[in-house]
Amino acid sequence: MTDTADAPAPSAPPTATAAAASPAPPATRPDNRLPRPAGELERLRAAWTRPSGWRVVGSVNNVFIGKLYIATAFVFLLLGGVLALLMRAQLAAPSQTLIDAPLFQQLFTMHGTVMMFLFAVPMVEAIAVYLLPNMLGARDLPFPRLSAYSYWMYAIGGLAFYATLFWQLAPDSGWFMYPPLSGSHYSPGLNADFWLLGIGFIEISAIAGAIELITGILMTRAPGMSLGRMPVYAWAMLVVGLMIVLAFPAVIAGTALLELERAFDWPIFDATRGGDPLLWQHLFWFFGHPEVYIIFLPAAGLVSTMVPALARTSLIGRHAVTAALIAIGAVSFLLWLHHMFTAGLGGLGLSLVSIFSVAIAIPGALQIFAWIGTLWRGRLRWTTATWFLVGFLVTFVLGGLTGVMLALLPIDWQVHDTYFVVAHFHYVLIGGMVLPMFAALYHWMPLWKGRALSERAGRWVFGLVFGGFHLTFFPMHLAGMLGMPRRVHTYPAGLGLEVPNLLSSIGAVVIAAGVLLFVVDLVRSQRGPEQSHNDPWRSSTLEWLPSEAYGTRSIPHVEHHEPLWHRPELHEEVEAGAHWLPGTVTGGRETLITSPVRAHPLRVVVLAGDSLWPLLAAIGTAAFFLLMTVKQVGGTVAGGVLALVAIWAWLWQTDRAPAAEDAQAADGVLLPLGASGRQAPSFWGVVILIVVEATIFASMAFAHLHVAMRLDVCPPPGVGLAGVDALWLQTLGFVLSALLMAWTGRGAWRTLVPAWRSALLLPAFALAAWAFHAGLKSAWPADRPPTLDAWTGTLAALHALQGLQIVVAALLALYYGVRIASGLVRPRQHATRESVVLLWGWICLQGVITVWWPRWVA
Repeated sequence: MTDTADAPAPSAPPTATAAAASPAPPATRPDNRLPRPAGELERLRAAWTRPSGWRVVGSVNNVFIGKLYIATAFVFLLLGGVLALLMRAQLAAPSQTLIDAPLFQQLFTMHGTVMMFLFAVPMVEAIAVYLLPNMLGARDLPFPRLSAYSYWMYAIGGLAFYATLFWQLAPDSGWFMYPPLSGSHYSPGLNADFWLLGIGFIEISAIAGAIELITGILMTRAPGMSLGRMPVYAWAMLVVGLMIVLAFPAVIAGTALLELERAFDWPIFDATRGGDPLLWQHLFWFFGHPEVYIIFLPAAGLVSTMVPALARTSLIGRHAVTAALIAIGAVSFLLWLHHMFTAGLGGLGLSLVSIFSVAIAIPGALQIFAWIGTLWRGRLRWTTATWFLVGFLVTFVLGGLTGVMLALLPIDWQVHDTYFVVAHFHYVLIGGMVLPMFAALYHWMPLWKGRALSERAGRWVFGLVFGGFHLTFFPMHLAGMLGMPRRVHTYPAGLGLEVPNLLSSIGAVVIAAGVLLFVVDLVRSQRGPEQSHNDPWRSSTLEWLPSEAYGTRSIPHVEHHEPLWHRPELHEEVEAGAHWLPGTVTGGRETLITSPVRAHPLRVVVLAGDSLWPLLAAIGTAAFFLLMTVKQVGGTVAGGVLALVAIWAWLWQTDRAPAAEDAQAADGVLLPLGASGRQAPSFWGVVILIVVEATIFASMAFAHLHVAMRLDVCPPPGVGLAGVDALWLQTLGFVLSALLMAWTGRGAWRTLVPAWRSALLLPAFALAAWAFHAGLKSAWPADRPPTLDAWTGTLAALHALQGLQIVVAALLALYYGVRIASGLVRPRQHATRESVVLLWGWICLQGVITVWWPRWVA
């Protein structure tokens, strides 16, 4: 993460900087001739022009999608806040009857779900989709249609999920959905099913966004922007993207297992038949505790980007701050038992987690000291963003202190499930994410339409939000220490809880007033046509360069981690087309592919253009999950078919042969046009997808291992494991299937793959299907249905996951076969082959592990 070329910047934005001491990289800053050819800028604008009229919903540009994403996430913040106000109205005084217990259960379940799943994580990704491409100097992220699909699936599914409140179908078992309360016995209706299936596809949306962000950060940075020069915010989003693909699959697996129990009576969490309700907590909190840091780390990255601009000096300890981000992301996966201190687990494990829970405060404190030191050293501008940043520091430090308290076992045992915990996590989440979000909105709003928010109104917004927050949540610490339990809809008088609750309810109204004032000012200030922002803060990062829908006129060559302070003339140079890719070579939307570490320019790639297919795919996906919940078979099938057809058409359009061998990336500089193999974003996108699938599979395998370890005898009496010879034969079937699939596209990098090779896909699929069927048949006899006990149920779930993969394999074989038969697998057009071979190889490897798993566990 170090870069010897980056000398520390002075305490104010420099006007000149000495040349870097390190040797020049192979690709130096281009020296394009000026003036640029006539019509070059017009062709670039035409390639990136947004559709007009109703077709604008097919736009996939990051600026358009990012704005929609941010606006939708903010709407969910308002909707979740309305639910909080209703709950605080009920709790303002003892023994009130404004809201009865069943409705209150739905309100607090939906409040937590909306804030965590529909606001916090989507807002994190929304800001990244909007800011990162320009901050990295890229024209757009590498999979713009994936970003559009991710957004539309989130927006459509999220609004449909929220609407369950109006039909009394909202979940009522808490946003954590602990069994057995969320099981079919205690939650017999569809309420819990809407949570399970709804959250499932919202998590898929988040994972799709993470794949886009990871690939974009590693492969589309501006030339010269090595990892050591990359903005701290980009580092934060890279860490967060990796955390999402490792943590979110666990909750997808958990929701699938709980839905299998509810729908088919597979007793995975049923203690009466060998299941374990704590298994859900393990899966949920393996996702849930990293999610807290998934929400905080992007905010920390934004703070690390805003503080230097507002203090007009370089960030102190920049590389140490980056290392702290990585350390927090890694350690957060060791802390899921932090939420299970009172669950009766072993003392050694709890003690280790307690130590880790305290230790994670060290890298967090390092960042706070770096921010405070930077503010102290610089010449601070007291803008509204600055006030929110100071409020964030105060609030987050207080939340961190109570977090250290809760990391100590004796204290946690006393205040667990009281309002002390409610106060703590609101201090951490609102202090650690919402206050920095407001700071970011005030800081970066000039990029939106060139219009800043009112500083005068902003100070009122800060005062109301900050003061109302502490008035709301500080008294909750006292209520919790007085013994007020969480999730209760009323409380009796005479316990000393009246004053804390009344203050909290008044504070909630004050927060609402501040947010309302912000919305009014936002609407007022953003009316009128777009105008130039003119870089009001004189910041150091690339997003403040003059830009349009295509980003910057030319992609800048970066020579410092603070490029605009290092080279102030960069504004004029990129606008004049004096850097990389000043026009459009093919008439399409192009960007550079650079090396992951040093960011050397490697290739020019054409990005996918506007299309309605991502929207249609999102509609089909949402319809499939939501209509499945209400058992509308016809609608479910129709939604699934629509999603498959739309994804087919979307992918078919994206794997095209480049128009030429090379592209002129700058005057006198030719780069290969198009990318394949390890230099292709699609290759690494599929690799990340396989990591997600592997994590889901590992979570399912852990579930079976967990219930197996609770048995006195494993496997259960009467279960006969498959013979070793049969298992080796099934393994051979999967291996031959993978080899045959790889061979079907052999030589694609040299010559056209002949159409007859598509016929080989049938035996490749048949081998995988046979091996799966043989393993399924030998897994358990007919007299041991999955409903018998948890051991059988979790094993059946593992095979069900492999069965789903076999269905995916059939779709892959069909799609790949049609591409081969159409003559579309050939030199410089074989991304489909690489993707299919990678996915097929994982499906076969997962199949091998599945058939051997019962014997390994036994």
